[in-house]
Amino acid sequence: MTEALHSFGETLASALAGAVTGHEVAYGELTITAKASEIVEVMRFLRNDERCKFWSFIDVTAVDWPGRERRFDVVYHLLSPVHNRRLRVKAEVGEDETVQSIIGIFPGADWFERETYDLYGIPFVGHPDMRRLLTDYGFEGHPLRKDFPLTGFVEVRYDDQQKRVVYDKVRLAQEFRNFDFLSPWEGPDYGLPGDEKAEQKP
Repeated sequence: MTEALHSFGETLASALAGAVTGHEVAYGELTITAKASEIVEVMRFLRNDERCKFWSFIDVTAVDWPGRERRFDVVYHLLSPVHNRRLRVKAEVGEDETVQSIIGIFPGADWFERETYDLYGIPFVGHPDMRRLLTDYGFEGHPLRKDFPLTGFVEVRYDDQQKRVVYDKVRLAQEFRNFDFLSPWEGPDYGLPGDEKAEQKP
């Protein structure tokens, strides 16, 4: 199985020379790496070529690598019902770069591209409706970036006096506390309330 996937990866790399920069097999699945600027041509080939016939688009998402020069991987998953084969396509994208939309090839990519834009901030050029999908109007930042604060920037609540939804800056209700996550039955090195009852009197 692994050898067949490696062979298929080499076939794709030679057929898409210049557009596909590498391939690897991991956990029984083939992943090819493509240039972001060539993603539309790659997807068209994968859909139409007799050796591929990846007619079923599964999803598109992203992975954030903040320490890398080209920060994001845009990741596409495809399925070929004819050949009973799955494929992952990765394309590296910089923080200020855009990616061409593949809606013209796979219309089902519509909301997935909007979701990726919303959560990671990667815009898809040529998308007919590039708006946020999951977060609210006026939302600041992109929540799945690794530098996004865990508490967010604002909190939403309904104000009874104003009779409308309002946005406030996040305020932490208590100071940050350190937890040791030890079970009280495992004997922590500090006293717990009630321990004094168990002390033996001389």
